[in-house]
Amino acid sequence: MTQPARFTVLASGSHGNAAFLEYNGFGLLIDIGLHADVLADRLRSIGKSWSQISAAILTHIHADHWKVSTFAELRDRGIPIYGHCLHFEHLDRIAPSFVSLRQAGLIHPYEEDTLLRLSSSLTCWPVQVSHDAEPTFAFRFDGLDSQSSWPEENSSPWPVNPAWVIGYASDLGCSSAELVTAFAGADVLALEYNHDVFLQQTSRRPPWLIKRVLSDSGHLSNKQAAELTAAIVTQSAEGFPSYLVQLHLSRECNRPALAALAGREALVARRPRTEVIIAKQDQPTKTILLTRQANSPQRSIPSMNRPGKRQNVQPQLPGFDGIW
Repeated sequence: MTQPARFTVLASGSHGNAAFLEYNGFGLLIDIGLHADVLADRLRSIGKSWSQISAAILTHIHADHWKVSTFAELRDRGIPIYGHCLHFEHLDRIAPSFVSLRQAGLIHPYEEDTLLRLSSSLTCWPVQVSHDAEPTFAFRFDGLDSQSSWPEENSSPWPVNPAWVIGYASDLGCSSAELVTAFAGADVLALEYNHDVFLQQTSRRPPWLIKRVLSDSGHLSNKQAAELTAAIVTQSAEGFPSYLVQLHLSRECNRPALAALAGREALVARRPRTEVIIAKQDQPTKTILLTRQANSPQRSIPSMNRPGKRQNVQPQLPGFDGIW
């Protein structure tokens, strides 16, 4: 019998980002922006440990999404890491412990518009987003069970009838139609709600930093994030999402109450029962358990006719047998 997936944001903010996703014995770290000992403590606090980590994946190369000591921990434990080839080129230049990961054969590139099979029951679709660490990616994660299947040629770029879906976007300056389409019908939306525009504009930050954060390659404001949330919900079937997890709140230029209010206002018209969870810098969120919804409707009705887009499939790590 398929066990529920478990999703927990371990830390979120400008001082370090990491999340944990576990499904059918495969444990994934989404970003590793905490030092190895701190990450071990966060895992321990949710009843997990390094021994349950099967792989890690990077969204981008800003320093709050990776740590040298954590690269070394991955190397010592033989845990592979996924990232874009440009991420790896950058890290080769500045992080000696990452070079040793490469030498150990533990780095695996992913590509935009290529379905990545992380395990026999977990896939990832990287969506490039606008942020000033190029390239930066959001991820759609699909959990698969015996009712899931591969799509027909030129239909959906993702598995058909997944047990559950997570949309994860931690850093982005603006939305895109591709991101909305990829996240439509997700059970969990984990989206950046970084700042309140007024608090940003009246902060003591230098003008160049305010301009950078407010730009299309900076970070999402509460208003922008709420608009993105509403757009995703509009394309989603009744019942989705069940959870909105608000990521990367600025300590100086946001307030949890402001972010939560913006999120709830985006949901109230179509999905008022969605639970809003605010991710914090210094402690994990509650763990979300994900299973196939009984008699669940079609998750979304997006247009899959995207000129120039090809459905590619990148093989999973060796040792994980496919279910299809």
